[in-house]
Amino acid sequence: MNMNLETIIGLEIHLQLKTKSKMFCSCSNEGENEPANTTICPICTGQPGTLPALNKEAVNLGLLLALGLNFKINKESYFERKNYFYPDLPKGYQISQYEKPLAAKGYLIIKIEGQEKRINLERLHLEEDAAKNFHDGANTLVDFNRCGTPLSEIVTKPDIKSPKEAKLFLQELRLVARYLGVSSADMEKGHLRCDANISLRPKGDNKLYPKTEIKNLNSFRSVERALEYEIKRQTELWEKNSPPEEQSTRGWDEAKGLTTEQRTKEESSDYRYFPEPDLAPLIISSGDLTRVKSHLVELPADKRKRFIKEYDLNIVDANLLVEDKQVANYFENVTSELKSWLSSLEEQEGTAEEIWLQSRKKAVKLVFGWLTSELFKLMNTDNQKITEIKITPENFAEFITIIYQNKVNSSAAQVLLKQMYETGGDPSQIIEEKDLRQVDDSGELSEVIEKIIKEHPEEVRQYQAGKTPLMKYFIGLVMKETKGKANPKKTEELLIQKLS
Repeated sequence: MNMNLETIIGLEIHLQLKTKSKMFCSCSNEGENEPANTTICPICTGQPGTLPALNKEAVNLGLLLALGLNFKINKESYFERKNYFYPDLPKGYQISQYEKPLAAKGYLIIKIEGQEKRINLERLHLEEDAAKNFHDGANTLVDFNRCGTPLSEIVTKPDIKSPKEAKLFLQELRLVARYLGVSSADMEKGHLRCDANISLRPKGDNKLYPKTEIKNLNSFRSVERALEYEIKRQTELWEKNSPPEEQSTRGWDEAKGLTTEQRTKEESSDYRYFPEPDLAPLIISSGDLTRVKSHLVELPADKRKRFIKEYDLNIVDANLLVEDKQVANYFENVTSELKSWLSSLEEQEGTAEEIWLQSRKKAVKLVFGWLTSELFKLMNTDNQKITEIKITPENFAEFITIIYQNKVNSSAAQVLLKQMYETGGDPSQIIEEKDLRQVDDSGELSEVIEKIIKEHPEEVRQYQAGKTPLMKYFIGLVMKETKGKANPKKTEELLIQKLS
C-alpha cells in the first residue's frame, strides 16, 4: 500500500551554559578538562544535608538566550525535582523546571530552499546536568565532574517537517548561542545535545500519533541520518497497517546507520515532579531584564541581511562570513579600514562616501576572495583562528588596496600575504624588502620579451603559424624571467605586438 504520509518532528536540545561554576555549587564548570571526579563537592554529588544555591550567571545566560530566541520571559518561575534512578544521578533526582519554566513561546527563523520558515519553540528552562557514564565491557564507570553543570533545555513545537529542516534549525540555534556567548555549543564535546522526536501521519490528518524519541545524536549529520532512517522504518510500519502504538525511545547506531529500541518512552507523570523545597521561586524583575537586554548583539539572521544589503554579497558568501562571528567582525573591520585607504588615494575623486560607492563592488570582492580563499588556507594549515593571526585588519586593508591598484600581481600577492601572515609585517615594507612590486614599465618588459623571442625561434614560428595557445607559454617565460613580477595584461599586449 502506497500511503501519502507527513513527517512530524520536534526537538529537545540541551545547551551547556558557559559559566565559571556549576548550577548549584561553586565547583568549576571546566570539569571536562580535568581528571575524573576532581571538580566535585558534597552539593553536586548529592550528599545528605547539603543545600543548593542558584548560580546567578546561569540565570542571566539563560535569559539572554531566551531573549535571542524571541521567548516571553516568565517573571516568576520555580525549580522542581525530576525523580528517576540512574547511576549518573547521585541524588536520585535532577533539579529542573517543568510547570513554570524560565521562558515560553519563542521562535527561530530558518532559511530553507530560499524561503524563511518559523520554527515555534514551546519552552526554555534551566536545569543541572547528570554525570557522565563510560561503558567498558560489562562495567560502567561514572565521572561526576559533569554532574551539576548548568544546562538550558529548549523544546520545539512539532513544526519541523523534514530531517534537513531539523539539521538547519540546530545549526542556526548553535550560531545564535555562539553569537550571544552563552555556550560554545560544540556537539562533539557534548555542549549541545539533541533528542529528536518523530512520528508520521496521513496528510490532512491533524492528529498527533505516538512519537519515537531518538537518542545518541552527536552531530548534525547524525540527526539528519537518524531521522531519515526513522521515516523509512515508520513508513514501512504504516504500509503494513501496523503504525507505532505507543511512545518509545530508540538509540542511533552511527556505525550501522540504524536505530535500535531501548525502552518505552516515559511520560512526565513517571518523573513525579514536585517543587524543589530548597530553592525559592525565581523572580525576574524589570531591572534584571534591562541589564540582560544590554548584552544582546546583532544576531546571525540580521547580520546576513545587512551584509547582503550593505556589501552587495550574495546569500552564499554572506552565510560563509556570518558562520563565524569573529570572521564576520574581521571582515567588517577590514572593510571599514579599506574605505579610508581608498579615499586617500590620489587617483580617486569625490567624497569618501562617493568613492566607496564607486569602488565597493570590486573592493568587497577582493576582500572576500583573499580572506576566504588564501588567508583561510594559511589559517587551516596552522589550525589558527582569525583572532589568533598576526595580520591586523588595517594591514589586510592596505594589502587589498595594493592589489586594487595593481601594484603587485597575483603570484606576488600570495608571497606578500604569506609574509604578512608569518611576521605580521606592514605590506608596503615587505614589498620593498622582497622586491615584489609589479613590473609595469614597457621598456623593461620589451627587453625581456625580445630576449625570449630570440631564444625560442621554433616556438615563435609555431605561434606565427597559428598555434595561438603558445601565448601562455611565452607569458610564463616572461614571468619566470621577471621572478613573477611582470604585469600579465601588459605582458600579453606586448607579446602580441612583437609576435605579429
